[in-house]
Amino acid sequence: MTDDVFQRHRDLLTGVAYRILGSMADAEDVVQEAWLRWSGVDQDKVEEPRAYLIRVVSRLAVDRLKWAESRRESYVGPWLPEPISLSPDVADDAELRDSVELALLVVLETLSPLERAVFVLREAFDLPFSEIAETIGRSEAATRQLAKRAREHVQERRRRFDVDMEQRRKITERFVNAAAEGDLDGLRELLSSEVTLVSDGGGKARSPLRALAGVDAVVRFLASAATPSGIEKFLASVGLAGAADFAAGVEEVNGAPAVVFRAGGRVVTVISLVVADGRVETVYLIANPDKLARLR
Repeated sequence: MTDDVFQRHRDLLTGVAYRILGSMADAEDVVQEAWLRWSGVDQDKVEEPRAYLIRVVSRLAVDRLKWAESRRESYVGPWLPEPISLSPDVADDAELRDSVELALLVVLETLSPLERAVFVLREAFDLPFSEIAETIGRSEAATRQLAKRAREHVQERRRRFDVDMEQRRKITERFVNAAAEGDLDGLRELLSSEVTLVSDGGGKARSPLRALAGVDAVVRFLASAATPSGIEKFLASVGLAGAADFAAGVEEVNGAPAVVFRAGGRVVTVISLVVADGRVETVYLIANPDKLARLR
């Protein structure tokens, strides 16, 4: 019964931990630790296992996030959330899809651990404030204030995008085709004048160590990376020198269309675009092999 109850909620618990941490590896570790704690309690005295397990996972995730923040200070280059594939049940839930968008997870990185936990539990999972307050060990009034501050912060930093998923997919397809064909004019037409490219190679893949700002800088990098020489150098940096099956396609990652590059039987890069007013505002490029290992 212990395993049955926990397994029934495992996907939910992993989803809570991932949204708080932005890392599936860390989320899986947290869920495993929660299982160990669940195995050691008297389940007969737990009136609401779901609420109890969410509390345990949330507290563990907040503690781990505090530790992870100090670890990320020594990370090589920008740190971006780990991209994931969604299970069918989550993929069919619009609100849960939105809550794992890479652009949103990047904004959540700017919140304090407690603000992030409150935002996730309230906005993604619609938990009552009384339950969230018990989870984080704060009064309900203080929890409501944390939620208000987090929501305002997210709204301030995250523009409301005016494109639906089909339009976004078309722009993503045009982006990858223009880059692959070396169509610099086509790329320029797609990019906002204030476009930024943020790349996460973690020191384990060839990628810019600082964000690139402006159309010229972004186009210059993409054009260079798409040449045979650029591809060869990148594949060598991830241990795939000479791989002949390098290919790109538009697939769904974190509930939205993204460019997925594969070689040597694995995912080697994911590019997610933030689109607003019909133009690409931000390019998120994730190439750290550790963050791509779980992608299907």
